Amino acid sequence: MIEASPGHHKSVSPTFRYDEPGGRKEPPASALKTLVFASNPLSWHTLAKEISHPFTFSPAMPFRAFLPVLALSVGLAASASATPNIVFILADDMGYGDPSHAGGKAPTPNIDRLAAEGVRFTDAHTTSSVCTPTRYSIFTGRYNWRSPLKSGVLTGISEPLIPPARITVARFLQERDYTTYVVGKWHLGLGWSKLPQARTADSGKTEGPGWDLDYSRRVSGGPGDLGFSHSFLYPASLDMPPYIYLRDDTPIGMPTVTKAFKEPHRPGPALADFDAVNCLPDFARESRAYIARSVAAQKPFFLYLPLTSPHTPTVPGEHWQGRSGIGDYGDFLMETDWVVGEILAELDAQGIAGDTLVIFTSDNGCSPMANIPHLEEQGHMPNGPWRGHKADIFEGGHRVPFLVRWPGVAPAGKTCAQTICTADFFATAADAVGALAEVPDSAAEDSFSFLPLLKDPDRGITTRPFTIHHSINGSFAIRRGDWKLCLGPDSGGWSEPRPVRSSKDGTVTSAMKAAAALLPIQLYNIAQDPKETVNRQAEKPELVRELVTELVAAIRNGRTTPGEPQANEGWPDTMPAVVLAMFPELGGTGEWVSPDQATRAR
Repeated sequence: MIEASPGHHKSVSPTFRYDEPGGRKEPPASALKTLVFASNPLSWHTLAKEISHPFTFSPAMPFRAFLPVLALSVGLAASASATPNIVFILADDMGYGDPSHAGGKAPTPNIDRLAAEGVRFTDAHTTSSVCTPTRYSIFTGRYNWRSPLKSGVLTGISEPLIPPARITVARFLQERDYTTYVVGKWHLGLGWSKLPQARTADSGKTEGPGWDLDYSRRVSGGPGDLGFSHSFLYPASLDMPPYIYLRDDTPIGMPTVTKAFKEPHRPGPALADFDAVNCLPDFARESRAYIARSVAAQKPFFLYLPLTSPHTPTVPGEHWQGRSGIGDYGDFLMETDWVVGEILAELDAQGIAGDTLVIFTSDNGCSPMANIPHLEEQGHMPNGPWRGHKADIFEGGHRVPFLVRWPGVAPAGKTCAQTICTADFFATAADAVGALAEVPDSAAEDSFSFLPLLKDPDRGITTRPFTIHHSINGSFAIRRGDWKLCLGPDSGGWSEPRPVRSSKDGTVTSAMKAAAALLPIQLYNIAQDPKETVNRQAEKPELVRELVTELVAAIRNGRTTPGEPQANEGWPDTMPAVVLAMFPELGGTGEWVSPDQATRAR
């Protein structure tokens, strides 16, 4: 028998005091309304394990085969509202250990409030350890390496990564009568029009990319073409030009000067009055206005709020400077938390907190640009107990804070240790509005709803069979249960041991010699070895073989959820040569060879 009726949870919102520009304020008590769980309470994977007759899962199984099961599960849940508002807040480069509830030394009372009033997922991961790929997966519910971008990130002048024909979570919700907004950092490429001849700055030097763009014209391939009703965005990371806002896909003005902001100091065209320090207050203001507008229109809304902080440039506003006691990075964390508080305050003021699903997470781990050693000396461990940081295949690169509040569905103050992924947002949002069975085979190919875990964080059944990780240089890892297999000898990113490229003149460097001494693959038991220090690949060859086989199947099938196989935009060709020597099939062809043979092949 399947138990699907939700348990009602009565919650009292704790009152936090916090400082903001203009004085000390106290957020009003949330008007917590009972919202009965009104969607499929069990994902197809977990449901299959709980029904009484035998069931076999295959990634290639047609999605339609699951519709009767899904219909049964939907029918078991009573419905008070099938249209919750949805708010997704994405911090930029915030590590697992940065929030104060996770041990961080900078006060983050509003993020902590979400943890106190909802569910904290302690094994949540981004699909990539860098910006653009993670954002792609959040939007599409698809692993980023299936896209044309196989490594690295885009810039502020890059072409759009997501084609308009692809169904995004925003379009999916928009088609179900949601008003959809994006406010903040885009970083998925924009179709800029080009000038016949590049302009020059009105005064000072003309530096950086972007002077050849026509800022008087609407961009293509932006939010408006991907399912957003309205947008107010910055094109990419805040240390990438052009330094300009766009509203509803149109630049708000003409860049006339060259600007750059702090380290890493990348000059480029900018609006004369643009200042990086104003971004967070601007995003908070715009978000509150969009929420108020939707409430006045009496329509459900989806607000996607990707912040530019605490990513570089580290520019806390004057009000926040010196407040954390651990430097500019801590001050910037506090201002980031303030934006979260502004959103929660608006939901409270509008009386819709109880009808709103709020998710807070980050796009990857803390960056070394934050000066991690200095923070750790002060007792602040930005990536928690995990090895590595942003860009890496190690846990610190992609294990992130992940908090979900939904009164009446998510019990307050609970933690969940099951593995989830940011790509799961698409399926979860569809599940929340009772439309999971309506997701077509050509969308959300790697998205598993975590609503069963949100409803019952203590359940011992995971919602996904395995999770695939990806680093900045395109290195892969696959995680199943406690076991994680890294398909490479190094970090795949910026921490040691770093990937080593062959020298152009054939010189064998000391770094190349050190790299040659590393084992080609790494197998870790994350539960026993969170620092990923004991490589156990030699004692678990069968497990290695199983995980490689699952990874190859995941790539070839074009999906990891049930449904018709889909096509990737090219095979991911970023596997290290030493790995391909062991597992030629990871290159799209070939047969497996032993680790000894691969080592000799070097």
